[in-house]
Parts: sequence; C-alpha cells; structure tokens
Amino acid sequence: MHIESLYRYPVKGLTPEPLASAALSPGRCIPWDRAFALAQGDGAFDAANPTWVSKSNFMCLLKNAHIALLQTRFNEATGLLSVAAPDGGGFDASPFTPEGQAELTRFFTYYLGDEARYGAAQKPPSFHHVPDHSFCDHKTQVISLIGLGSLRALEAAAQAPRDKRRFRANIYIEAIAPWEEFTWLGREITIGATRLVVQERIDRCGATTVNPDTAERDANPVLELKRNFGHIELGIFAEVLEGGSIKPGDEIRVL
Repeated sequence: MHIESLYRYPVKGLTPEPLASAALSPGRCIPWDRAFALAQGDGAFDAANPTWVSKSNFMCLLKNAHIALLQTRFNEATGLLSVAAPDGGGFDASPFTPEGQAELTRFFTYYLGDEARYGAAQKPPSFHHVPDHSFCDHKTQVISLIGLGSLRALEAAAQAPRDKRRFRANIYIEAIAPWEEFTWLGREITIGATRLVVQERIDRCGATTVNPDTAERDANPVLELKRNFGHIELGIFAEVLEGGSIKPGDEIRVL
C-alpha cells in the first residue's frame, strides 16, 4: 500500500491543494489544512475562545454548493490567499491581517448572497485564522485517509464514477482492498518515519452530493453507501503520534 495522492484544504469548504510532501507533527493536522474559514454571522464560533463547532456554523459545501466554483490558493512564502471567481475576477489578500480578513469577508459574503447569514443585531459573517486552530470536521486535529479500493467499490455499486474530490481526504491510498482501512481501528500505521493511530471511520454528509467541477448536487454517495453497504462511512481519521515528512509514493504499513 502507498500514498497515491496528498492534499490540504486551506480554506474550509474550498479548493483542494495537491502536495508534493507534507511535514506531520504529533497531535496536529497537515500544515495549513482548514487553517481559514468564513464563520456565518449566526454561528457559534468565538474567535476569542476557539473551540470546535460543527461545519454548519461556517461557509461550507454542505450548505453552500456554489462555493465549489471558487478557486483559492494559499502561498506560504508570501502569506497571501489568492481567490478566483467563476467570472474570471480575482484578487490576493492576507488572511492574517485585519485589512486582508475584511477584504476576504466582503468577497465571500457577497458571493454567498442570500446564503450569507447574519446574527443578532445583524452581526455579519467574518473570515478567521486562529493560530494552531484547525476548522476541520473532527473535534481534534487528525489526518483523513481513504482507500481507493473502497471508493472503487462505491463506484461499482453506484454504476457511476465518484470523483475522489467529493470526499476531501488528506491521503488517498492505492493498492488496498475495499474497506481494508476499516480493519485498522485502534491500530497504528507508519508512513515513512511517521507513526499514526487510527481513531475512527468517517461518517459522510450531504457535502458529497456536490460535483467539484460544476457545483451541481448530482449524486448522493451517502444514500449509495447506505443502500449498498449498510453504513454511511468512507475513510478513516488518524492522529499523528510521531512526526516526519510524507509524500506520494510512500509505503503505508500496519503495525
């Protein structure tokens, strides 16, 4: 088994960024994974007390399918986030400064239109970065992995292709039997010099209905999983125990 591809998702709900390598640290997600997010004005996220809250408190594919048409790229060297709209317009802004966050807030709020939500006293949405915090769907910082054998089993059952980008994993695993990764719960795996412990299977939600190219809700993987396999899970979460660098092609071993 080996890593087929490796991704991060700097802005919650937005563009996957393929990686040539990633440096893992104990107890942390992939660097800059879900590092930024637009909190809805009526949401429960408190930047002064940044505890985990569910995805529905943010701009996300589950609630806002048309954000799939936005293209974003985070440049670590410059510290800038590039945003490109479907009409060809675009801009760069710092996701770290008040001015840059205000510009990003204005753009994403405008793009959301009627889907932008306002809280008490018309509190508007707001763009956030909180150092050392990840806006991931898990209550702790983890790495998500999907065996491509399992995805191919889903495609065979659905009798249609299902783009892996619908499932927004960090690591896609090649040369693995369908659902084999589910047998790793509670066990440790190694990737190069790193060591991780597998914690749980990943429940899938309505975000997977969104086509990453068209932003149309044109499939229902959750229903396909339930009907064909008796569950709604695809992929696993793992916590990093020992850090190091990983890259596509690295062997994955189960201890």
